[in-house]
Amino acid sequence: MRPPLPSPSTTLSTPAPVPARTLARDLPTVPPGSVVRLQGWVHRRRELATVTFLVLRDRTGLAQVVVRPAVGQEMPGVPPEETTVEVTGTVTANPQAPGGVEVTGLGGAGPSDAGPSGAGPSGAGPLITPLTDAAETPPVELWRPALSAALPTVLDHAAVAWRHPAQKARWEVAAASLRGFRATLDAVGFTEICTPKLVGTATESGANVFPVDYFGRPAYLAQSPQFYKQQMVGVFERVYEVGPVFRAEPHDTVRHLAEYRSLDVELGFVRDHRDVLAVLRDVLAGMADAVRASGAAERLGVEVPQIPAEFPVLHFADALELVGAPSDEPDLAPEHERALGEWARAEHGSDFVAVEGYPMAKRPFYTHPEPTPHRSGSDAGEARWSNSFDLLFRGLELVTGGQRLHRYADYVAAIEARGEDPASYASYLEAFRHGMPPHGGFAIGLERWVARLVGAANVREVTPFPRDLHRLQP
Repeated sequence: MRPPLPSPSTTLSTPAPVPARTLARDLPTVPPGSVVRLQGWVHRRRELATVTFLVLRDRTGLAQVVVRPAVGQEMPGVPPEETTVEVTGTVTANPQAPGGVEVTGLGGAGPSDAGPSGAGPSGAGPLITPLTDAAETPPVELWRPALSAALPTVLDHAAVAWRHPAQKARWEVAAASLRGFRATLDAVGFTEICTPKLVGTATESGANVFPVDYFGRPAYLAQSPQFYKQQMVGVFERVYEVGPVFRAEPHDTVRHLAEYRSLDVELGFVRDHRDVLAVLRDVLAGMADAVRASGAAERLGVEVPQIPAEFPVLHFADALELVGAPSDEPDLAPEHERALGEWARAEHGSDFVAVEGYPMAKRPFYTHPEPTPHRSGSDAGEARWSNSFDLLFRGLELVTGGQRLHRYADYVAAIEARGEDPASYASYLEAFRHGMPPHGGFAIGLERWVARLVGAANVREVTPFPRDLHRLQP
């Protein structure tokens, strides 16, 4: 039987409207006396005799909640730290609280009758609802201003350690850098691409690869998107990619990872590597601007570099002479990079210096040689130097780039000079057989950029789940 319709005198009760979620960042803009609903983690709780202070953390920051017992009742319990909770209460002014406001009981207290803690005399509430079981004690103290745990502890418990606001801000620097990287290139006609990470051959000379079983056939994790991004220059002229690269090199240093994020760029119709370097300058300027706008660097107390209108540039031969290294050195050692960084800062007031003309013997086979000798004498007429560069940032190699070969015949000669058969590169060389423009590109290591920017001593400090010679977990 259908229930009778209510008579006109009957009043239907309706539930009180649930306020929309308020983020900690927006709490100071809410008028005092308003009812708000917060959601996040119990970041810190301080239990005193007559009041408990709960600091709630969400993705935007921290909010202070004041908990008092209702008249005649015991102090309500507050879940342990890292428990996810929902808090409903009243916005109350308190100059000592974050942002000048805090959340008090639903009975509330306006700004006029707030006591020293910001809570009024009624003080009942606020309503705290756990959204999960009580959290276990975290392996690191997330409420302290600085994450003081040793690096192995942080890495072993990364899923929790990265909740620390200062640690989290390091990845916010990385995320902002990615936004700036993409926005800068999108604005000048680049197309983002995605290339395979399972490949049939090694990409670059001189680097070890991770072999995998690909349905019974040998394959490798890609060391670089180099071959593919070059081929796509023949389609889009200007391309970029953000993706992982894999290097099976047995390095156990503070600057190397077996897997890292590479920001790759390739562009066509260049005159030489200097055109590539100019694009790199604009990209780094866009990344730096995005980091500043994010506020993450400010929260970390680190200085975002000013990108000069042009990078100071040294030829490799001159760089060796400047640091007092033998003229036949094939590469720059870390101490040479540090010395050149100090020179750039002292002579040019720059955090950056580009070293161009690296020896062809130290560059991949697709590198374009320097068309004219850097110096007269024994080097004259020899293709010893290359149209390539490294960019050093605060005394550390950050970027490798340069001009590539673009003529099919030159590739055949370069591959045969290595004692290899050009037929094994057939799919790569097809683009060059059908016309490719003069082109070049570069790659930025994201983790290395962030580590140098925030002053981390070890690149693992800014990598949420690093993979290196020893670590495959978590």
